[in-house]
Amino acid sequence: MSVSSPPVDLGGPVASAAPVATVTTPNRGGPRRPRPPRPPQPPRGARTPARPRPPRRPPSEPVAPLTLRQAVTRGVLVMAASLIAMFLLALLLLGNVSYHASQQQLMDRFRAELADGTAPVSEGAFDDVLLQDGDPVAMIEIPAIGLYDVVVEGTSGAALMKGPGHRRDSVLPGQIGVSTLMGRALAYGGPFGGLSELVPGDRFSVTTGQGQFVYEVMGTRYAGDPLPANPRPGESRLILLTARGGPLTPVGVQYVDATLVGDAQPPGARQTTRVSLPPEDRPLATDARTVWALVFALQLLVVAEIGAIWALRRFGWRKTWIAFVPVLLLASLLTATQVAVLLPNLI
Repeated sequence: MSVSSPPVDLGGPVASAAPVATVTTPNRGGPRRPRPPRPPQPPRGARTPARPRPPRRPPSEPVAPLTLRQAVTRGVLVMAASLIAMFLLALLLLGNVSYHASQQQLMDRFRAELADGTAPVSEGAFDDVLLQDGDPVAMIEIPAIGLYDVVVEGTSGAALMKGPGHRRDSVLPGQIGVSTLMGRALAYGGPFGGLSELVPGDRFSVTTGQGQFVYEVMGTRYAGDPLPANPRPGESRLILLTARGGPLTPVGVQYVDATLVGDAQPPGARQTTRVSLPPEDRPLATDARTVWALVFALQLLVVAEIGAIWALRRFGWRKTWIAFVPVLLLASLLTATQVAVLLPNLI
């Protein structure tokens, strides 16, 4: 027996859904402020207008080219200024570098000769060949002024660029008699620039091929001061000479007398005498044997200056600067070096 369910009427009214309650959150900070309107954005692909450029300066008036007279005058002034600058550079900076390089070479050579027993003890070398200017003959150490240098043979301006020089007409240090050493006071290392600090009683040493000798300072004197007493027979004296006065304006010679502490050695043979001593080897003498080198250096400088003036008027200052400044500096340095050689040998 089957039971059938009553038919459902789908055409009657449909019940509506229950209303949903809306919860509103109160604004704790009060009413909201309206946002400012956004600036209008340019459409995509559109270019941003360029900022206004500041006004340009009015064009300067064109500079008139130099006349030939003005160009020559400026070139001469530039040449003179470069010569002065290079002279001081060669005298005080490059000269010191050259001096210390020469001293290192002389030190190595003299130490090798001492080790081999061939260091000179006279005016001739070990093989009886006359020593050349600039050959090492001794080492001097003066602790009071911090000096430790090699002494070279000869006292000309060129020889004293390498180190203190031994005057040819005197015996070597440590030998019986009076030995004379000369040195510069300022330029090229200025090895004897501190001689004025020596006081009586200071001691220093000199090393030659005959050994090491210690000297004691007797005093300092200048032109017109009384001379020390003549050395006794068998005694060894040493005189140190340098310039006195301003840096580049010497007014005289300073002498420091010292006597040997200990026994002296017999003197070596000397070919040069006081009469035959070359004039350029005397105190405050100039060496004019290299004037020809100064003439050639001046010619090179003048030719380079004329070429620079021509290039300045033809190509402008930029190309002239690149091409001629190195040439002018080299010519000025060569000229300044030759001028320094002509200075008195004790400066």
